[in-house]
Amino acid sequence: MEELQQEDVFGEEFTIVVDKKQQPLRLDKFLLNRMMNATRNKIQNAIKNNIVLVNSKEVKPNYKVRSGDVITGIIPRKRDFEGDIKAEDIPLDIVYEDDDVMIVNKPAGMVVHPGISNYSGTLVNALKFYFKKISLPVMEGNEDDRPGIVHRIDKNTTGLLLIAKNDESITKLAKQFFDHSIEREYWALVWGNFEEEKNIIDVNIGRNPKNRKVMKAFPEGEAGKNAITHYKVLEDFYYVSLVSCRLETGRTHQIRVHMKHIGHPVFKDETYGGDKIVKGTVFTKYKQFVQNNFKLLPGHALHARSLGFIHPKTGEKMYFEVPLPDYFNQVLEKWRSYVANKK
Repeated sequence: MEELQQEDVFGEEFTIVVDKKQQPLRLDKFLLNRMMNATRNKIQNAIKNNIVLVNSKEVKPNYKVRSGDVITGIIPRKRDFEGDIKAEDIPLDIVYEDDDVMIVNKPAGMVVHPGISNYSGTLVNALKFYFKKISLPVMEGNEDDRPGIVHRIDKNTTGLLLIAKNDESITKLAKQFFDHSIEREYWALVWGNFEEEKNIIDVNIGRNPKNRKVMKAFPEGEAGKNAITHYKVLEDFYYVSLVSCRLETGRTHQIRVHMKHIGHPVFKDETYGGDKIVKGTVFTKYKQFVQNNFKLLPGHALHARSLGFIHPKTGEKMYFEVPLPDYFNQVLEKWRSYVANKK
């Protein structure tokens, strides 16, 4: 089983309903008592940048919480790995960089953040080395943590990742993720063909109670968190389809879980059933064709193709996209040829 990675903002969204017995207390002090691994400075920055709301309204750090208040926001994510994070000289495919932000094109097989089974060779190890090389100051409270990573993509997903290089940037970018204003498009090869060219999947996602290492769709909303994916079919190969997925939310394994839920698991996704033949014949020749395609892919066929956001310093609209990896294109060409020859 792969190391569980998140595709979400730098912390977990939270909702706190203030207890009836709570005495009036400054919001920043109240949250400091509730949050693990969060400094008062970070909490105050989050409140000032409206990442924390009270009763859906913007407030100041000195706001006094009262009985019945509903506080929503983002809590900084607890580190997955409690050991020292070593700086490692790992090549980075840097798409863009300035004094405030950095965009990298992550390859398949690279875990974003160290965990118990992946304590080295990660993007964070590479960034720590790179930031030292360019003498980038360490962010407050981040001496051993993720160097400015505001979201993650899965180990075997390729493509664009946004990295903040200072405290102001990470706070302002986190606000954009919180507001769902970050534009993210993924291309995925999935099993089967679609009756509708485009649609919206609005189904909760949460951890599978039978296996906490994987996620599950909860269509009745009985558990999990709200998750919304907009998909559009780009190319139909009958047996498989190339689809564009735009994320409105960013839950763990969101695209992979949503696609499995609607009967179209991502091609070669071992966790969610895409590594088996979901559509096609039982003939040996077809099975061999599918296996040959599997061999071309180092992981599942999912690529973070484009990323759009507002620059945290200049306010300029930024947009980046990276093409599919060569091996992904090779698989598409094989399916094009296969379908053409079947006609």
